[in-house]
Amino acid sequence: MGRKKQPHYRIVVADGDSPRDGRFVEALGYYRPLSEPARLVLDLERVDYWIGVGALPSDTVGNLINKARGGGDDQLAVGEEDHEVRRAKRAEELAARRAAEKKALAEAAAGASPPAEKAEEAQEVAEGEAEAAQEPEAAAGEELETAEEAGAAAEEPDEPTAEADDSEGGEAPEDAAEEEEKDS
Repeated sequence: MGRKKQPHYRIVVADGDSPRDGRFVEALGYYRPLSEPARLVLDLERVDYWIGVGALPSDTVGNLINKARGGGDDQLAVGEEDHEVRRAKRAEELAARRAAEKKALAEAAAGASPPAEKAEEAQEVAEGEAEAAQEPEAAAGEELETAEEAGAAAEEPDEPTAEADDSEGGEAPEDAAEEEEKDS
């Protein structure tokens, strides 16, 4: 029984000559190992009857019978789950979740400005940051221009420059220096 990767076992009394998943005489209960905690439902009166008649439980079923007689433990709950208790637990969880949501909404409404105002404030902050980022770049660009102007004024016209010539003749920088000397 069960589904893929979700086992659910029936505890049954079967004739020894019957196939494993074949016909059985009586269903005594079930075992769900993956529920939290694992759930074992077993009719112990009928188990005692069948053992008294001569039925031999398998090792696994024998262990489950012993656990059922012991009342279960932290990992194994014995007996049917009470649906009323389960409903009450779900209702408590739902009420707690709703209360937390209401509290969060109340804090948001009381302690903070509306979302539209928050968006405007965030946009203003972003614009201010963008302006501050552009100002150092502009100042650095102005400093670079003044350094180039100062360097150009300090250069003597007779010194050769290492700039590449963009003319079509493809003259080397040395040829350009010679032409500058001729022109002067």
